[in-house]
Amino acid sequence: MENESKMLIVCLYVDDLIYTGNDSAMFDKFKKSIMVEFDMTDLGYMHYFLNIEMTQFADGIFISQKKYVQEILGRFQMKNCNSVSTPTEVGLKFIKNPEGRKVDSTLYKQIVGSLMYLIATRPDIMYTVSLISRYMECPMEMHLLAARRIFWYLKGTIDYGLFYKKGEEANLIDFTDSDYVGDVEDRKSMSGYVFKLRLGAISRSSKKQAIVTLSTTEVEFGPDKGGVIDLIYCKSEDQVADIMTKPLKLASFFKLRKLLGVSTLDGPV
Repeated sequence: MENESKMLIVCLYVDDLIYTGNDSAMFDKFKKSIMVEFDMTDLGYMHYFLNIEMTQFADGIFISQKKYVQEILGRFQMKNCNSVSTPTEVGLKFIKNPEGRKVDSTLYKQIVGSLMYLIATRPDIMYTVSLISRYMECPMEMHLLAARRIFWYLKGTIDYGLFYKKGEEANLIDFTDSDYVGDVEDRKSMSGYVFKLRLGAISRSSKKQAIVTLSTTEVEFGPDKGGVIDLIYCKSEDQVADIMTKPLKLASFFKLRKLLGVSTLDGPV
């Protein structure tokens, strides 16, 4: 619903309704009209919705899934595991049929599914989750070990989430990058993008390209579907989408994780 410069956005999921916008008078009018038609309870500011926790401050909004992380750590017997600093081992390369034993594919699929739901507030694990999701048909021991490493990483970063700062310039910024010939088996490249708004990531992707590219130029333009785009040169150390295309060394991972907007309630990490 939009009226000149005023805006109201409504989201309904089963029997839960949330709304936001930029005009308090419109809020009150909408709330009164909807409560006339339906038996509803006003719960005030949103704090929890679909396993996503929200904390609202005067200078912004922090979203996380701390409770959900604790739940999946317990579900997969990883509550007492040791923590690691990154979700992926540097230089990690997978193949479909490595040496070693097969693992329970049902368990593996449950792990991947649980982790995929977490990337809504944890874009720092998206590359690794995308990587392990390719091997759900016939997972091997090394694939399960990589999945467990994500849990080790989450163990030490339970409090992490995304912070969207109020008052920052509301420009939509997109970073896009590709890892040339990242797959050692089919020679396909990994593409990634990150859309940021008010310092935090609002949309992201980490996906293997459908075609085999023959040059680094082709690998960058391969994912483009057309349209008009303003391109600005980005130094490699500031290329946020790099975190979506490959395992990074510790210093680079920490820097790009911060640029994603990943933080805690106490501030950036």
